[in-house]
Amino acid sequence: MSKINGIGSIVLRTVALIASFVAVVVMCTAHDTAQVFNLKFEAKFSNSPSFKYFVIAYGVVCCYSLAIILLPTKSLFWRFILILDTVMTLLLTSSFSAAMAIAYVGKKGNSHAGWLPICGQVPKFCDQSTAALVVGFVTVIVYFVLLVYSLHVALGPFYSVNS
Repeated sequence: MSKINGIGSIVLRTVALIASFVAVVVMCTAHDTAQVFNLKFEAKFSNSPSFKYFVIAYGVVCCYSLAIILLPTKSLFWRFILILDTVMTLLLTSSFSAAMAIAYVGKKGNSHAGWLPICGQVPKFCDQSTAALVVGFVTVIVYFVLLVYSLHVALGPFYSVNS
């Protein structure tokens, strides 16, 4: 890998590492309690399988990003980076989509299913979840750019024009 390509990759991976770590921390600390008709309930990320999936997927991507940053440039593992970047981008996209769907139902409810919105009762939880999703979306965008960048680097020699 050339020096310029390596620096661009490291910068993008560092941004992705920080963003995924922040998304996990913000989502894991999101909780709020509400009292309705003398019944007290607590809203937290672990109550929703979609939010759990979000935290686990972003945790995996965070660890993967750190491992790739620390990987020696002479390693043979770099041949698999493009495939793993694709898998990580798909993992981020699916977990973000699932969490976003649940966040939407929490915010707006679903009148057809009889689900009421809960963000009026637990606004702190909804605000933190929204912040985690915004940072999560940044991670998805960075990984998409990283995937396109990796494709460009990997396929560049095939499309170079020799004069």
